[in-house]
Amino acid sequence: MIDTEKMLIIPFKNDELSGFESVCTEKNVIEQAMRILIVEDEKGISSFLKEGLEEEGFAVDFAGDGRKGLELASVNDYDLLIFDWMLPGISGIEVCREFRKLNQTAPVIFLTARDTVQDVVFGLEAGANDYIKKPFEFDELLARIRVQLKTRSGEQTILKLDNVEMNLDTHRVFRGAKEIELTPKEFSLLEYLIRSKGKVCTRTNIIEHVWDIHFDSDTSVIDVYINFLRKKLNQSGKEKELIHTIRGVGYIARDE
Repeated sequence: MIDTEKMLIIPFKNDELSGFESVCTEKNVIEQAMRILIVEDEKGISSFLKEGLEEEGFAVDFAGDGRKGLELASVNDYDLLIFDWMLPGISGIEVCREFRKLNQTAPVIFLTARDTVQDVVFGLEAGANDYIKKPFEFDELLARIRVQLKTRSGEQTILKLDNVEMNLDTHRVFRGAKEIELTPKEFSLLEYLIRSKGKVCTRTNIIEHVWDIHFDSDTSVIDVYINFLRKKLNQSGKEKELIHTIRGVGYIARDE
């Protein structure tokens, strides 16, 4: 495992760095940091949703039954969850209830054929934020997902870490009065660290949330990108360090 604080810094020419970036941004790499869980037992629907949402830039996990869905929802950090009602194992209603008992606040959308007013009320009372009846239009679901994500963030478009400001609308980053030019992947990494400010981000969580790749061992690409990010945020060499290494675990962003 690479310790970036002792890492040998190899100077890159602009064209070499551009080539490295292209290696890390192939088709299966998601540029956005939003992660969604789909719990749906109909394979046709789940495949359609997964493909459509990934094309829109989301990282997507899938579970085909209620127990697996609850397990994933309990151990992973999701920005939004989509549940069917009628699921093998335990129902989507029970998954939602148990999820809320864990004090999880991520928005939940029910996507189900249960379509009476009583069903809708029952789903919302179980802890869902929205309820869409099957059959559905993908564009409507996508619009509702975006509404929930905006609502959760309070439509926050500026993230701050000490004297660093990120504008999520314009994708511009400033440290004080100086603009910092970041690649899309560096931007997503910094966004994830700032959103998790004060909390330890493990290498596994970072690689799964920012890269949407599941790694059991080699997460050294994160250490390389952390090094890039640190250099860009402290070009003068005199600024306070904002991204700290937790040896053997990962990183934490702090502005104290």
